[in-house]
Amino acid sequence: MEKQYCKVGTVTPIAATADAITVLEYQYQIFLDKASNMKYCDTRLGEFFEHKAQKLKGILENLV
Repeated sequence: MEKQYCKVGTVTPIAATADAITVLEYQYQIFLDKASNMKYCDTRLGEFFEHKAQKLKGILENLV
């Protein structure tokens, strides 16, 4: 039996793409929107999204 290699679940680093900053800005905005939508119904989830947005903001500041 031969080994088979599958690309399901593989991860491509964002830095490998030419428009990494655009992708990160888009993800940052999505997490901010999700955090504001979840702020009053589920505080833990809202805090999670805020934390993710802050991490992305830090990465963006380092890239620019």
